[in-house]
Amino acid sequence: MGKALVFPGQGSQTIGMGRELAETYQASRTAFEEVDDALGEKLSEVIWNGDMETLTLTSNAQPALMATSMAALRALQEEGLDLDSAAFVAGHSLGEYSALCAAGSISLGDTARLLRIRGRAMQDAVPAGTGAMAAIVGLGIDEVNEIAESASEKGICETANDNDPKQVVVSGERGAVEFAAGLAKQRGARRAVLLPVSAPFHCGLMEPAAEKMKAALAAVEISEARIPVVSNVVAKSETSPLVIRDLLIRQVTGTVRWRESVDFLARSGVRFALELGSGNVLTGLIRRSRAELKCSPVGRPDQVCSGASQWKESI
Repeated sequence: MGKALVFPGQGSQTIGMGRELAETYQASRTAFEEVDDALGEKLSEVIWNGDMETLTLTSNAQPALMATSMAALRALQEEGLDLDSAAFVAGHSLGEYSALCAAGSISLGDTARLLRIRGRAMQDAVPAGTGAMAAIVGLGIDEVNEIAESASEKGICETANDNDPKQVVVSGERGAVEFAAGLAKQRGARRAVLLPVSAPFHCGLMEPAAEKMKAALAAVEISEARIPVVSNVVAKSETSPLVIRDLLIRQVTGTVRWRESVDFLARSGVRFALELGSGNVLTGLIRRSRAELKCSPVGRPDQVCSGASQWKESI
């Protein structure tokens, strides 16, 4: 039975995430300390004792979620999880950076610094209030692609996240996205709601951020991934440093093909996964995409012990 580790993206953040891990496992505490050192500030204080508005700032949320995911991974390793027994790693949007860190492709310090740059670049790419994202529930990718194309008459509107068979997110200029949400409701979507995000991620409006990430990634050492990493952009695995660097640049403006990534894992024989970090969003998406692929969240000490046991039993 193949096994995989998956890592959540933005929106999963909560105040206090990872604190119990750091209090229970020295390896987890060290992960937060390494991120603090890399950023030159106590991001851990923002995560554990700050306010939600500050934590949700894209430049904080991205490295914070990665730090929490790495804290969960190190706790699992302390409980005996053999990282090399993972067939694949995968992450949703910023979670792909967590996956690359787990696979040994990018160091923890560099991952934290890259995500700080990525968060700021994505926030600064579009003037506040001019962009938007909307989640469309109840329609599949083909229908939403048609809706986005129709809405493009009002401005930029593109498919940003293909999350599961009936949940797709569009992104772009506010007027066009609002128009797309209206079209989706007319076509029978159960819900079509604007998301509380600070910028329109994963669309052409993020091109300035992609250019900044191109420069940032050029200055960072990327190693061969010891575990194949499933890319958001192509929904298949990669280990080559040159290809990984290019895919991360493309990811800023490209669609997060999560549903197809889960399909890839299932087709590749993966039947068990652990979601490492805050929340259980990916566990739900995986369940709705491929029910035969069992997934359990690991973000608290009690989940670490059960997760490590399930991992060992899934042979």
